[in-house]
Amino acid sequence: MPVPPAIVSISRQIWHGQWLVLMNGLAPADERGSFRRRPSGFRETLLGSAQEQGMPRHVLVIGQSCPWAHRTWLVRQLKDLATVIDMAMVRPNSATGRWVFREPFEGFQQLWQLYRQSGAGPGRRATVPVLWDRHEGRIINNESADIIEQLDTLPPGPNAVAATLRPSDLIPSIQTWSAWLQDDVNDGVYRCGFARTQEAHERALGDLFAGLNAVEQALADGRPWICGESLTMVDVRLFPTMARWEAAYQDLFGCGQRPLWSFPFLWAWRRRFYQLPNVAATCPSETWRQDYFGSLFPLNPSGIVPKAPSLSSLLDLNPPIS
Repeated sequence: MPVPPAIVSISRQIWHGQWLVLMNGLAPADERGSFRRRPSGFRETLLGSAQEQGMPRHVLVIGQSCPWAHRTWLVRQLKDLATVIDMAMVRPNSATGRWVFREPFEGFQQLWQLYRQSGAGPGRRATVPVLWDRHEGRIINNESADIIEQLDTLPPGPNAVAATLRPSDLIPSIQTWSAWLQDDVNDGVYRCGFARTQEAHERALGDLFAGLNAVEQALADGRPWICGESLTMVDVRLFPTMARWEAAYQDLFGCGQRPLWSFPFLWAWRRRFYQLPNVAATCPSETWRQDYFGSLFPLNPSGIVPKAPSLSSLLDLNPPIS
């Protein structure tokens, strides 16, 4: 039996109102309907790399599906810092929308408890990454941009891929690229997915693909990395977004205007980064897909998680020659 048009209309209105409530809780927007990232609340500096009772003083708390946490994990891997920076993992609870620890951490079960312990109010969202100080029993930083730079100041381990990801001669270029990619690409995919209006979505989509085109043009001269011959923080910042492209952003966030394989130099760059030592271990693409499609209820209320190729299988492919 067909559903009466009046019921369809009323249901759409009710659902849209509920959707806005859920979206505002998940991702704030400005007056134009564009996603606006909340500022981080903890911005202190890493307090050295001392040991506490035989364990690293600082713990990096990450969620595997979060791209901002992924960049901090990458620096820890690329600099070989596992002996000086410990790590704990949280996973999303799809029923509550909160991060929970895989195993109890410092006596806590949920990430928000670390935030309360550190003085955050009840209105503060608990996000990853988090840099936790075991000695003081509190969060010292939850801003990924700070954390990756602070980790880079630590002496590299014996198996480090790079001694530093911020070579002094490339700092101006790193700063320029980082600011641009942060706004147009890293935040850009979220501005697409969390837009409240068609106009906001299309603005974000235009900025996103302008950013990807700029990277493609830079890599077209044969350089291996975005700033030239050296692997830098710019590559670290971009990779988590590009790694999640097919798993989440292309479909769930509405970023499918162009397939990533239509950027052949960017496609090759992604493969090159993935093949660096210890990077593949940070890329559980099926977990990403499960978490994005299963946990972001406002974007996928059915909870159905479609099947898709793994990142490793995609990287075995070569883009078609135009």
